Amino acid sequence: MKFTVERDVLADAVAWTSRAVPARPPVPVLAGVRITADAEGTVGLASFDYEVSARGEFPADVEDAGEVLVSGRLLREIANALPHKPVQVSLEGTKVSVTCGASRFTLATMPVDQYPTLPELPEQSGTIDGATLQQAVAQVTSAASRDETLPILTGVRVEIEGSHISLLATDRYRLALRELDWKPSKSDISAVALVRAKTLADTAKAVGSGDVTVALSSGQGMDLIGFEAGGLVTTSLLMDGDYPQVRRLFPDSSPIKATVRTQDLIDATRRVSLVAERNSSVRLAFAEGEVTLDAGQSDDAQASEALTAELDGDAITVAFNPQYLLDGLNALGTEYIQFGFTQETKPVEFVGVKEPGGDVISDFRYLLVPIRIAS
Repeated sequence: MKFTVERDVLADAVAWTSRAVPARPPVPVLAGVRITADAEGTVGLASFDYEVSARGEFPADVEDAGEVLVSGRLLREIANALPHKPVQVSLEGTKVSVTCGASRFTLATMPVDQYPTLPELPEQSGTIDGATLQQAVAQVTSAASRDETLPILTGVRVEIEGSHISLLATDRYRLALRELDWKPSKSDISAVALVRAKTLADTAKAVGSGDVTVALSSGQGMDLIGFEAGGLVTTSLLMDGDYPQVRRLFPDSSPIKATVRTQDLIDATRRVSLVAERNSSVRLAFAEGEVTLDAGQSDDAQASEALTAELDGDAITVAFNPQYLLDGLNALGTEYIQFGFTQETKPVEFVGVKEPGGDVISDFRYLLVPIRIAS
């Protein structure tokens, strides 16, 4: 095997495929990235950890076709460190040589015949704009659990009905829902999938802003979701289990509403939370015309700050985990946030508005459970 390619092309493909290389592989060959060069001038890279697969293809000047398996971690580090010059990759005996300008590296090969067969991409289900997918996934995955003792909550529930997609994630303390449109292959498509939040987030970041093909296969032997964009392909096994019925947690109405400029509230929360001890809260007291934030309950440090706010209803005080509050505020991406309250101890709904009293931007909703304030 021997081929030459531009450094950036190689580095991008290696970055994509090395995502699926496990940190602690159950078998040694899974630590590798498979490189395949064909006589037509196409080089393919692939990785697989039995759950997630990643493949990338790019054109190259192929002198000798062939296939090898090398360490994915080393290949990624080498590709990132190379100068911006053409790269020659060649198999020399049992070693792979990577030459770029005056730099030369050799990598030991692994038994490529022991590498598992990657799953095929399921039949195309539809396409979605990459930038929209990236934003939507970033909004909901912040609410997914990181606690592997509750694996079902580390996933994102994907609900597809015709041209409409809903993404849902919760860790029991907050809930995020994003609604978006896409172009389905069949107008009557209806499907539900549970996808690992980390896999979905990594994929959405990497696919770019062009059209992304989504492929879903469920109830047909192997339950898979796949994404394809610009020669990059990834598949992931769907998670098993019944996701909790969380949609009903969103209130039908909120008797108390408060509106604050989002960036002002983000900045103030960051400032006052500097004195918040671990696992303590930031308190928000809403009154006519303002909201007062305060944190710190010890004699060592305290902080407070008042912001302009519009209140529709009775005065109310709530307390939040500061990081969960910031996650929700940052996910909105709107100039103003509208809080919807039912009671001081009930979950609070966050929605975006363009201006106080304006229409709600309803494609993203965030629900956060307040922390009980000691009396």
